[in-house]
Amino acid sequence: MGADQWGKLAEILIQYSTGVKPGERVLITMMETETFPLARAVYAQTVMAGGQPHIEFQSAYLERDLMRLGSQQQLDWVPEMMAYGMEWADVYVGLRGARNPFEFNSISSERVTAHKRAMGTISAMRTEQTRWVLVRVPSESLAQQAEMSLDDMMEFFFTATLRDWSKEAKRYEEINEVFQQSEQVRIIGQDTDLTFSTEGRIYEVADGHLNMPDGEIFTSPLEDSIDGKISFEFPGIYAGQKVEGISLEFSKGRLIRAGARTNEDLLHSLLKMDDGASRVGEFGIGVNFGIDHFMGDILYDEKIGGTIHIAMGRAYKECGGTNQSALHWDIIKDLRQGGAVTLNGKKVLEDGKFLV
Repeated sequence: MGADQWGKLAEILIQYSTGVKPGERVLITMMETETFPLARAVYAQTVMAGGQPHIEFQSAYLERDLMRLGSQQQLDWVPEMMAYGMEWADVYVGLRGARNPFEFNSISSERVTAHKRAMGTISAMRTEQTRWVLVRVPSESLAQQAEMSLDDMMEFFFTATLRDWSKEAKRYEEINEVFQQSEQVRIIGQDTDLTFSTEGRIYEVADGHLNMPDGEIFTSPLEDSIDGKISFEFPGIYAGQKVEGISLEFSKGRLIRAGARTNEDLLHSLLKMDDGASRVGEFGIGVNFGIDHFMGDILYDEKIGGTIHIAMGRAYKECGGTNQSALHWDIIKDLRQGGAVTLNGKKVLEDGKFLV
C-alpha cells in the first residue's frame, strides 16, 4: 500500500484521534514488524505536530517465549519499562499487528492467564494515565483469519479508517442520546433475556478517538443490577484462543453459571482471574455498518453494526463504573438474525437495525 494512505491515516491518528500538542510525549507501540510503515508515518506526524515520539517494539512471538519458558515469577511480572512508558507518555498510540491467532494454543490456560493478568495492569495504566488510540493493522495473517485476500483486506481496512470521522461522530451521538436518556436495558435474543440498569452512568461514544476503525457506544452497567442469561453467537477470543458457545447467567450482578461448547476450562480460568473478573464491566453497541462480518479480532468485531457486546471484568471509570479487574474481555452477540434491545420498555434496536 502506498505511503500516501498510511500518511493520511497517521494524520487522523495524531490530529483527530489524540490531538497531539507541541511538547507532548507520545509512546508508539509497534507490535509486529508489519506495522512499521504506519509506525513511521505516525512518528513523522508526531514530529510535525511538535510532539516528542518514542517507538517500542512488541511481538506475540516474544510473549510466547515468555509464557513457554518463563517461571511463575516471570509470568506474574509486570514489566517495569512498559509501566514507566505509560507514566512517561501523554499520548499512547498502539499499532497492533496481527500474528497467527493460534500462537498460544499449546500453552496452558493457567500460564496464559497469569501473563495476561500482568499485562492487564499495563493496559489499565494506559486507560487511566494517557490519551490513547489503538489500531489493528492488517497483515496476511489477519486476512487469512477473516477469510479474505490480502488486497481485499487492505481495501476494507482503509475504507473503514479513512473516513470523515466528524460526520460519523454526529450520527453516533444521535444514537447515544437515546441510550443516555434511558435507565433500564433489556437484551432479548436466542437463549438470551438479560436486564440491567445504567441509571446515573455515562454512555461514551467511540468515534475514532480510541480505536481505529471505530464505531461503538458503551457504558458500565450498575454492578449489582445484571439479571438473566445471555448466550453468544460469536466465539470469545482470548490470547488467540477461541471459546465457542459461551453462555452466562447472572443474579443481582453476580455470575451464577458459565458454560461454553469449547475451551470451557479457559473460560472458567479467566472468570476466576481476580475478584472482579466474573462481573460485567461494559455494555457496548456496535454502530459501524461499514464493518459487517466477524473477523475474530475484537478491534473490528465490537464495532459491527447491529451487534452488542459485554465485557467481563474491568469497568470504565469515565462511565461511572467501579468494578476493578486485570481482565477486560469483550464478547460479541449478534442481533442481526433475530434479537432486540429495549430501553425503558421501548424497542430501539431490532434485527440489527436501529429504530431511532
